[in-house]
Amino acid sequence: MLSINSLINSFKRIKAGKKSRAAAEGAAPLIVSRADHNISRQLISPSALKVLYTLKDAGFEAYLVGGCVRDLLLGYEPKDFDISTNALPEQVHRLFRRSQLIGRRFKLVHVRFGRDEIIEVATFRAPPEAKNHVDKQGRIMQDNVYGTLEQDAWRRDFTINALYYNIRDFSIVDYTGGIADLQAGLIRLIGDKPVRYREDPVRMLRAVRFMAKLGLKLEAETEQLIVDLAPLLSDIPPARLFDETLKLYLSGQAAVTHELLCHYGVFDHLYPQTAALLHQENNGFPRTLLMKALENTDKRLADNKPVTPAFLFAALLWEPLRQRWLELSKEMPEIPAMQRAAGEVLSEQIQTVAIPKRFSLVTRDIWTMQPRLTRRQGKRAFALLLHPKFRAGYDFLALRAQSGEPLQELTDWWTTFQQTSATAQAEMVNALGNGGETDKRKPRRRRRRKPANKKVE
Repeated sequence: MLSINSLINSFKRIKAGKKSRAAAEGAAPLIVSRADHNISRQLISPSALKVLYTLKDAGFEAYLVGGCVRDLLLGYEPKDFDISTNALPEQVHRLFRRSQLIGRRFKLVHVRFGRDEIIEVATFRAPPEAKNHVDKQGRIMQDNVYGTLEQDAWRRDFTINALYYNIRDFSIVDYTGGIADLQAGLIRLIGDKPVRYREDPVRMLRAVRFMAKLGLKLEAETEQLIVDLAPLLSDIPPARLFDETLKLYLSGQAAVTHELLCHYGVFDHLYPQTAALLHQENNGFPRTLLMKALENTDKRLADNKPVTPAFLFAALLWEPLRQRWLELSKEMPEIPAMQRAAGEVLSEQIQTVAIPKRFSLVTRDIWTMQPRLTRRQGKRAFALLLHPKFRAGYDFLALRAQSGEPLQELTDWWTTFQQTSATAQAEMVNALGNGGETDKRKPRRRRRRKPANKKVE
């Protein structure tokens, strides 16, 4: 990865006068020649290159755009390669056999390579033309007004994401001052900043993510508007916020990202149940468990280990779940209380950030395992060990113990139980006596059968 100083040195031949002119709408763009930047075609996905050259050979303009150009300049390996062109979506679709037209509000083309790689191709956009293209809050509802390269650049979100790599001469085209902002280590909204956030409030989440990922800082107005306009996130569809949550917390900087979300008041609009309790924390609770979970997530990603979003959601929502569980346990047995609490907390959460069933069901299992792990007598310990979600439940139990809950003895018991022989396991269970049953069920009352009504003759 290049440092900001290294980046500055790599552009040392760019004249300051050109940088200032590029930052004014309507001015000529800054063109960075191949000799003055570090992007090599060897760093670009072969599939992306194929799409670029196919468009060029068909007589169209074709550029790499956005985050991939930014990341390449900073020395990162991009996860995705997006392409911008003057070809209409239908024209792009006809050029590639394995392609698909997608989207209504924002029509574009996905070109598939192999089983997993998708190159996204979008047509140059212009600003919305009609009032019915935006809602009362200023959000763009229709974005299929096509335009020029310059118009496309000025309608984007941040200057550092409005850089274009031209496949014709391998230059970088900069209309908005993105190069200068990269050199300064700044994230800056393009144009009318309140309008940009209102057009798509998710841009506030992207700004936070870029801060954590790239180590850049926010330009002053771009930063202050996040605090002022964060409530606009309440109008974003919960399914879309789910996708953004995964990007925020599974980027490898989850702990830093979370601190930034809380700092700007954004977390309140994503996970309001948890946020309300974080504002009332006592002696580190409930923040301790959540931060340990996020730090563990970052470490697993750094070690190239798998991370399940279900575990993340179990940690994000644990404190409101625990509080509700304790309340309900006063009225019913622990496990039914946990099941009901899980249903209530998840039902409320999906009003802001939707959690698909494939994850919420696993999250429920992790939570439900917590009271079950206290029940170790007889055959229960052996049955739990074979449960498909035992490991996730055990890991969460260990996380609770690390965070200060009085569960270290129970965690150590299960740690040993997993590692010892079958004979030793039987001895461990026998040694529990009656102490392993922490929540005895009330004996069932037999229903008395009502006497049959005798037939009167």
